[in-house]
Amino acid sequence: MFDWIVSLIDKAGYLGIALLMLLENVFPPIPSELIMPLAGFSAAKGTLSFTGVVLAGTIGSLAGAYFWFLIGRWIGPKRLKQFAARHGRWLTMHPDEVDQARAFFSRHQGLALFLGRLIPTIRSLISVPAGVNCIPISTFLLWSSLGTALWTVLLAGAGYLLESQYERVSEWLNPVSNVVIAGLVIWYVYRVIRFKAPEAIEGA
Repeated sequence: MFDWIVSLIDKAGYLGIALLMLLENVFPPIPSELIMPLAGFSAAKGTLSFTGVVLAGTIGSLAGAYFWFLIGRWIGPKRLKQFAARHGRWLTMHPDEVDQARAFFSRHQGLALFLGRLIPTIRSLISVPAGVNCIPISTFLLWSSLGTALWTVLLAGAGYLLESQYERVSEWLNPVSNVVIAGLVIWYVYRVIRFKAPEAIEGA
């Protein structure tokens, strides 16, 4: 994968960066923690401009985020509540909790989108509840753009400063990604084990 990323950026430049960041959002195992530092290194060499690298990375990442936003819109609150009623344990929430989660997201949607775009793994997933919650597209794009731009600036900037040692960025951030993924898995398993249907709660 590393050789493929290097080759695509070398051959396609900004378009390659945008495409890679789009794919990174749709298919998270492609790491932005390697793509953007490498792009920043290309800017340090003078092959690409730093501004162009950041713009390409931001646009590609937003395109991928918008894909998941549309998936969330397609699911919608009604379909999600129906799924919760039938398979609440595997969703780890019942229909009433879907409404509670939507209310919470509505109150904090801007902050959730901005911060969510700065956390590995979460940055891809945060678009789905935004879509399910049917927030305005303008609001989604505004806060997602701010968070995404900051993320790409930080990663590309690190690659620009480290130059040939840009791979160290992914070495530092990969453990963070692993911790986030492990935390999500543990939280999900805990929720599945502790889940109680509304009838069970009322009868307790």
